[in-house]
Amino acid sequence: MTAELCSFTVHIDTGRWSETVLTTVDLLVPSGRITAVLGGPGSGKTMLAYALTGHLPGTAQGRGEVLINGRPVPDDGWPDLRGGTVGYIPQEGVTAFDPGKTVGAQLRELEQRHHAWTVRQACAAAHYPEYASGLLPHENSGGQIQRAALAAALIPAPAVLIADSPAASLDRETAYHVWKSLRDYADSGAAILAISNDVPMLTAGGFADRMVIMHAGRILATGSPAQLAGSENAHVRALIRSGR
Repeated sequence: MTAELCSFTVHIDTGRWSETVLTTVDLLVPSGRITAVLGGPGSGKTMLAYALTGHLPGTAQGRGEVLINGRPVPDDGWPDLRGGTVGYIPQEGVTAFDPGKTVGAQLRELEQRHHAWTVRQACAAAHYPEYASGLLPHENSGGQIQRAALAAALIPAPAVLIADSPAASLDRETAYHVWKSLRDYADSGAAILAISNDVPMLTAGGFADRMVIMHAGRILATGSPAQLAGSENAHVRALIRSGR
């Protein structure tokens, strides 16, 4: 299973201001690999993730193709991102949940709907503590709810997983274990796109197979960490070496 953007452009028009936030992006996310997307604020990383899910914000218009395993994503996106094909971990994990139900109840609902991973398996992979599952989403800490969102995304066992800052708000040890779980999931055959600027973790842990550097809505470079560290582009070299 692969995910792909083909000559994809996104333009936002709020009525008060307009801006092109992705410009002619071509990107392939292959199975069995972690593709890490890096870039500064406003570089287009999160919009890239939205585009791959087929769910752009209401003020955004996209042009180009989004393909999952060679099939175009419907104009209204996949009906259910937890349906086993595409999984998504939002930048703010709390938005992955209904605010009025406990996290545990919602994870159990996913387990009953999809019959793929159990709640126990997903929580273990996400390193989400069992005691926190009895809390409402907003009662979890930032790091806890991000791990809960990862567990929710894993339960249907999606073939493509898009993770926006999956280790945000975590201490280094816990972040390592989360990345290790993502690495294991990619090694099982999943296609993973992960947004993160944690270059030391991605390189030292061997978690990223390929890095994609974004700037001002464009892809500047792609390649392995070693290749990008020697890039002729000063912006790319600075971003990679800043994490060393």
